[in-house]
Amino acid sequence: MSEPTDTDVPAWFTRALAAAPEHRDVEVDGTRVHYRVWGRVGAPGLVLVHGGAAHSGWWDHIAPQLSSHRVVALDLSGHGDSGRREIYDMRQWAREIVTVTEAEALDRPVVVGHSMGGWVAVTVGVEHGDAVSAVAYIDSPLNDQPPEESRLAERRRPRRVYPTLEAAVGRFRTLPPQDVVLPYIREHVARESLHQVEGGWTWKFDPTFFGRRLLLRELLPQLTCPVALFRCEHGLVSPEMAAEMAGLAREHLPVVDLPDAGHHPMLDQPLALVTGLRTLLALWPAAAGM
Repeated sequence: MSEPTDTDVPAWFTRALAAAPEHRDVEVDGTRVHYRVWGRVGAPGLVLVHGGAAHSGWWDHIAPQLSSHRVVALDLSGHGDSGRREIYDMRQWAREIVTVTEAEALDRPVVVGHSMGGWVAVTVGVEHGDAVSAVAYIDSPLNDQPPEESRLAERRRPRRVYPTLEAAVGRFRTLPPQDVVLPYIREHVARESLHQVEGGWTWKFDPTFFGRRLLLRELLPQLTCPVALFRCEHGLVSPEMAAEMAGLAREHLPVVDLPDAGHHPMLDQPLALVTGLRTLLALWPAAAGM
């Protein structure tokens, strides 16, 4: 795969990556949790949670455009640059999020999660409702298993090691597969997804991150804080499923439709996602620090 040239990369993306985050670590139940942070100290808090097999770098071009907030994106244990555990659990990941918000002194932040991360975000709202002001989830379906896990489970095999970084970057694929991925975003995310090991390069995530999962259809009726759904036109949440989710939620469930977006909107429709997030944060008074 050839690298995008300077003329292929839009100015907004270059500016976003130039606003590099601070990288920090905190220990949660004996495991190191890595996270990135942008924005002014004291601004309203926003936590971004990646999907399964992903990492905090998926938000590098999104977070700087939410500059009204102090934005944190973490690597859930078993992902990115965080440590690994013998057993992974939604409640454990929720505790990691709350611990990171406490370390950054974020006062009842909004938590936004993508796909499996959306399940984790809703778990935070249920298990730690007093610690958050609102929750949003992006294309997280009502499956009994997050889509990334079901695909990875189908292809369980030894972790492949690629001889060069370029060879590994060329093998980057989304789970579930997505037809459209902007090449300059793919290049950045792929490089951030890899680390060097003996013999070459391999993916950072722990292939055994599967564990007991709380079901979204059971969590939504328990959620008492404001909640919203980002539905991707070509994603996994159909209009019918969105209507079912609205029936499960205690309160009104706003649905933000992202036109022409696949399951991973930060990879194909990032500016539409930013616009939706900005609008939602402005409409939620507590989230805006009012």
